[in-house]
Amino acid sequence: MNSTGVPQFAFVGLAVADTAASVGFYRRLGVGFPEGAEGEPHVEGEVPGGPLLVLDSEATIRSFHPAWRPPSGGTRSALAFRCASPAQVDALYGELTGAGYHGELEPWDAFWGQRYAVVHDPDGNGVDLLAPLEDRP
Repeated sequence: MNSTGVPQFAFVGLAVADTAASVGFYRRLGVGFPEGAEGEPHVEGEVPGGPLLVLDSEATIRSFHPAWRPPSGGTRSALAFRCASPAQVDALYGELTGAGYHGELEPWDAFWGQRYAVVHDPDGNGVDLLAPLEDRP
């Protein structure tokens, strides 16, 4: 809480099966994890322009919540990374899928005015890549 007593948003946390793989994926998106984070069960990385992204291995979560199981089926959340331009959406999508990450939705000009694409992180979480479409005459 801050001095006014209002709770403040602190971080987004993800349960991950392979911390090293997830750290590698999110570093490609600019998340600042400390050196050596790949081998840790709990890591915090600074998201450019935003809150922390926290990764906890499944074993860490089960250490304090033994009955926890990873969700099955689809997910109800996604992370979004705003890119500087539509061209950056295309380039980043190409870089990530070229590195072997699953491309769920190829870049396209969405009807709501964004260049938009979706890739999956190593645990299958949707990660949106987006940028406002450039002004058109």
